Amino acid sequence: MAVPATALTLEQFLSIADRKPYCELVDGRAIPKSVSPKYFHSALQVAILELLKPWAKNRGRVLPEFSVVLKRGGRDWVPIPDVAFISYDRLPREWKRNEACPVPPDLAIEIVSPDQTMKTLESKAGDYLAAGVDRVWVVEPEERFVAVFAPDTEKRVLTGTETLADDRFPDVKLTPKRIFQKAEL
Repeated sequence: MAVPATALTLEQFLSIADRKPYCELVDGRAIPKSVSPKYFHSALQVAILELLKPWAKNRGRVLPEFSVVLKRGGRDWVPIPDVAFISYDRLPREWKRNEACPVPPDLAIEIVSPDQTMKTLESKAGDYLAAGVDRVWVVEPEERFVAVFAPDTEKRVLTGTETLADDRFPDVKLTPKRIFQKAEL
């Protein structure tokens, strides 16, 4: 896709995104998101959705590839987390519009794809937190861990049977081991 000479406004980007899905708005440019996930990525995305859905049932929405409208460095930013949880406190149950999520998700989950690095997704996690996302999980399929990012804390790397629950999601009974088992990796 051609990069415009001037930065795209949010409205311009959203009209382009309707015709060319899987683009993220970054620094005024429509950047194609990696859309050729391999087996590990796809299997993990489905596993996470299936594991979080029962927990989220009366709390909010768990959705894959749902664009969210945020601010990054004072500019509009529209990332597409691999999985997002948005509580009904942030986005009421009655909200049903065919558009990008207008509020920061409570949880953004990114799965490292073959064309990404952990360092790149750690930087993106920082951007999510600065934009008002409460938690970010970065799932690393090759090394089988989940890195948890929260405001004003150090990154936590969880493996095996360590639980992903914290003060924001105290009832989550999910472990990296369970995620990877469910994905059959």
